[in-house]
Amino acid sequence: MNAIGMVEYNNIPSGIYAADAMLKAAEVQLLAAQSVCAGKYIAVIGGDVAPVRASVEAATSVMPGMLVDSMVIPSVDPQVMTAINAYSDVEYIGAVGIIETFSLVSAILAADAAVKAANVQLIEIRLGRGLGGKSFVTLTGLVAAVEAAVKAGTAIEEVQGLITSSVVIPSPAKELIGSLL
Repeated sequence: MNAIGMVEYNNIPSGIYAADAMLKAAEVQLLAAQSVCAGKYIAVIGGDVAPVRASVEAATSVMPGMLVDSMVIPSVDPQVMTAINAYSDVEYIGAVGIIETFSLVSAILAADAAVKAANVQLIEIRLGRGLGGKSFVTLTGLVAAVEAAVKAGTAIEEVQGLITSSVVIPSPAKELIGSLL
């Protein structure tokens, strides 16, 4: 799997309908399909680039008035899928960077840009569960790398206007580290 695609809908019936269209459009693997806070619904797929693009296009065309956001990342960093599923095996916590977004799609885009920009490790991409529809990315590494990653993740064109806040903590308290893992 070298590409991922995602659609985010503002209501659950439309999202399920779009996910169905997505899966029927091309041979892709369903990675996640679920309701999230604020009554939204997301579907995430993976596969080769062309089928992923075709699936996302199919999903965005069936209920366009209900679509919040969509994306395709052709060469997704392998850390992104692990972090979406909260399976990151982080052994060392250095500096910590956090990027908060208004949409779920923008969190994934920011995370992918961040890990491609600097030598950091994703801790988690939290997608709108218990967050009122917001999402956030946590990552770790050396201070300079975390600063560069957060800057890159918040600077890409696709997330402009969707970043609510970001911060770099150079030396997080030991007691805080456990809550991040």
